[in-house]
Amino acid sequence: MGILLIKTDQTDAFVGLAEDLEVTASLEWLAGNQLSLTLNAKIEKLLKENNLEFKDISGIVFFAGPGSFTGLRIGASVANTLAYSLKVPIVGVSGKDWQDKGLASIKKGVNDRIAKIHYGNEPNITKPRK
Repeated sequence: MGILLIKTDQTDAFVGLAEDLEVTASLEWLAGNQLSLTLNAKIEKLLKENNLEFKDISGIVFFAGPGSFTGLRIGASVANTLAYSLKVPIVGVSGKDWQDKGLASIKKGVNDRIAKIHYGNEPNITKPRK
C-alpha cells in the first residue's frame, strides 16, 4: 500500500508515492497549461513503474495552496475524486513541509474527506456591468 502525494500549484507539477513517512518514488514535470491532460497519466505511470495499481493507494496527501487558481482546482478535483472512489483518507496541507505534515496526518488517521483549497487571498471577483 502507498500514499499518493499530489502538488499542482505551479507550472511544474509533482506526484509521489510514500510508505509510512518516507517518499519512495516521484515524478515532476512541466505541466503548464497541459495539467488536465497529463496529471492522470503521470499518476498511472508512477503507479505502474512501482508495480502498483490504484487499489494499492491507501491515502492521499494534496498540497492545498496557495498557488495557481486553475492548477489547484485541477489537482483538488483529481485528488478528491480518487479519495472518494477508492474510499481512502485524504488530507489537504500547505507550507514548505507539506509532505511531512500530510504523511504524519494520514498516519494519525486524519481524514479531511474533501481537501479544500487555500488560495492565499480573497477572490477578486469582477462586479457585473450595469
